[in-house]
Amino acid sequence: MAVVIELPPLVDHHCHGVVRGELGIAAFETYLTESDAPAAPGTTFFDTQTGFAVRRWCPPLLGLEAHCPQASYLARRRELGAYETTRRLLRGSGIGTYLVDTGLPGHLTTPAELAAAGGGAEREIVRLERLAEDVAGACDSAGALVEGIAEAVHTAARTAAGFKSIAAYRHGLALAPEPPAPGEVRHAAGAWLEARGAGRVRLDDPVMLRHLLWTAVATGLPLQLHTGFGDPDLRLDHADPALLTDFVRSTAGTGTDLVLLHCYPYHRQAAYLANVFPHVHADVGLALTHVGARAGAVLAEFLELAPFGKLLFSTDAYGLPELYVTGAEAFRGAVREVLGGWVADGAWSAADARRVAAMLAADNARRLYRLP
Repeated sequence: MAVVIELPPLVDHHCHGVVRGELGIAAFETYLTESDAPAAPGTTFFDTQTGFAVRRWCPPLLGLEAHCPQASYLARRRELGAYETTRRLLRGSGIGTYLVDTGLPGHLTTPAELAAAGGGAEREIVRLERLAEDVAGACDSAGALVEGIAEAVHTAARTAAGFKSIAAYRHGLALAPEPPAPGEVRHAAGAWLEARGAGRVRLDDPVMLRHLLWTAVATGLPLQLHTGFGDPDLRLDHADPALLTDFVRSTAGTGTDLVLLHCYPYHRQAAYLANVFPHVHADVGLALTHVGARAGAVLAEFLELAPFGKLLFSTDAYGLPELYVTGAEAFRGAVREVLGGWVADGAWSAADARRVAAMLAADNARRLYRLP
């Protein structure tokens, strides 16, 4: 007999705001992919696992048949309007708590707006590189910049659920693992301010990136690290979480937990790091959304080595409320397929499957981020 695995309201421990306005088909499609270019001539990003998942799970929440044509779906979206569409989709996603990375640019909903539309709770995840870039805009010396970053991180730590770094995008994960010396930091800060004066605003100096990581580690809050695939702004081979091994060793015993985000296609490496280092956790977000109907296979590979108390759900949804729905449904379907299959095979008990499902869905995140 098939086991019934019901999940509690999900804790989405890593996500982003959604666009407030209406979207045409071309603009809508850009959010179905990590590419920064239009679909190739004669093709569409609706013809992807993500696009198919949107057409499977979202139309019924807007009063349409599942798998309806994309034109019909987008017409219904326009009919309802952006806010009502967002409200229906978020409330139909089964997500109860949103930990929102506020570091992305654009006219996106705030954490409070997102939670209000979804009828849930929210906390902020502070992106370190964006924080440093904001601070630098008001500094005229290296010393002021270093002091400003320290103060900004300390202030953010009073209310944030955690921090996030996109060093994988800015340099790659093969960073020297130890904290940079104060003299190195001042020199790098001065060089960056000079580069900013010449129009180079983006923070990609490896010394400054290391300084940000270690400043966040000193707060004791969880530190999320982008690993694995993303948009073409990164080199995928530079985002392998195994490159963080020395940094992981250096941060052991600090009291700060590291959370490896996304991970795919290096999710087995991430699972290994979570297995052997007590303060390392891994995340299934983004990966399950983009592999769609193959989510069960990818989740099973995560669970080969990752301790069950150290794997977390997220959507990494950005721009489209639809991505909250598809991320949540991919996760729920994968959990039921994989854990239910192991119960059917006699490898697991039904009670253990239900307990682990609740851990992945919400309990692990609540413990890690000290959520009520």
